[in-house]
Amino acid sequence: MRAPRARRAVLGLVVLSTLAVGAPARADTVTAWNAIASTALQGPGPQGAGQGAASMAHMAMVHGAVYDAVNAIDGGHEPYLGSLDAQPWYSQDAAVATAAYRVLVDSVPGLGVPAAGLPAIAAARKASLDAIPDGPAKAGGIATGEAAAAAMIAARAGDHRFTSFLFSTGTLAGQWRPVAPSIVIDPFSWLKDVTPFVLPSAELFQSRAQHGLTTRAYAADFAEVKAIGSTASTTRSDDQTAAAKFWGLTNGTASWSSIFRSVAQGQGGTLADHARLFAQLYANTADALIVTWGDKERYSAWRPQTAIRAAATDGNPATEADPGWTSLITAPPYPEHPSGLSAVSGAAVETLQHFYGTDEVSFAGTTVVTPASPVPVTRHYASFSQAVDEVVGARVWSGVHFRFSDEEGAKLGRRVAHWDSRHAFR
Repeated sequence: MRAPRARRAVLGLVVLSTLAVGAPARADTVTAWNAIASTALQGPGPQGAGQGAASMAHMAMVHGAVYDAVNAIDGGHEPYLGSLDAQPWYSQDAAVATAAYRVLVDSVPGLGVPAAGLPAIAAARKASLDAIPDGPAKAGGIATGEAAAAAMIAARAGDHRFTSFLFSTGTLAGQWRPVAPSIVIDPFSWLKDVTPFVLPSAELFQSRAQHGLTTRAYAADFAEVKAIGSTASTTRSDDQTAAAKFWGLTNGTASWSSIFRSVAQGQGGTLADHARLFAQLYANTADALIVTWGDKERYSAWRPQTAIRAAATDGNPATEADPGWTSLITAPPYPEHPSGLSAVSGAAVETLQHFYGTDEVSFAGTTVVTPASPVPVTRHYASFSQAVDEVVGARVWSGVHFRFSDEEGAKLGRRVAHWDSRHAFR
């Protein structure tokens, strides 16, 4: 084992102090392999949201291994799983490509990468390693990446991924049931039982219960989403519709991964900085989703479309049923409260603010909204908090969440990330 070098730690602080100034956008091995892994793991569209949420755990495995491999060579921070034997002259690029590749393809029972996607991952690994001159540095980096990946795979064995659990359904007022037209239950419901990455227990945090059906607060949230979240809304602005589709017609977690890369490339930093940033981002967002999925089962709350169509059964005289009401965006196949995308967004923003020491960072998010119209759509943000605020609103404008559930999700994500960021990758 090799003790961290104080000189490198000081240099790391100097580098981080300059990040807010900005630097020319460029990709490195960490961001490149983030794109490779994200593409391999994400399900398409809103009905792939469950797979997208579950993939946050898989991305946390990938980037946790990448971090331990790079950190063993760089020596600037505490390890995630444990110290590895490495030399400072080993190739960090070789370590990144090897660790990411090995976790993606060798985990048992597997990360859910389709067989059709394996050749592309293998080709990416070959391209990454071919670009590095042969020699002891490359060999050392490969060995370090292999060791980090093996440690991660062993640590996550038996972590309750891929179990047979499915969310509960009900028929009473307020209880969740699948929403037409896709009457399915999230096959990735097992996320609620997955062992957290940093939290000692998912029970450490819990969101507040949603408003009671007979309360004025519930009636106010009901009226808002009924008016602005329907397919035929006349009160939703063009920009609100664009935001709802940006976050709703694509996989939201894939959109955030794209934003992570954009921010990292735009703000600059070393490969080691980016390895630590991405490990934190995915560990924190994965933990936030694990807690959120537990709360979804705990509260088992119905979606606005169900609530609005069945309002005659809710016991609240201030709500009025509309049997033909449909949401702008098809609701994801799991309970409504708290909002998963808002939890991811809250955790992501808290982590980015903690890492960069500021909220005032300008960036953009770009994604293809619909495969039928594959023209990339870009939205611009002047700060990290502006993005999470938009997500909270967008889920209401989409018609898939009540505002309280979005706000609670964002708060829950922030709390989890705040705790995680102070207990790992220091």
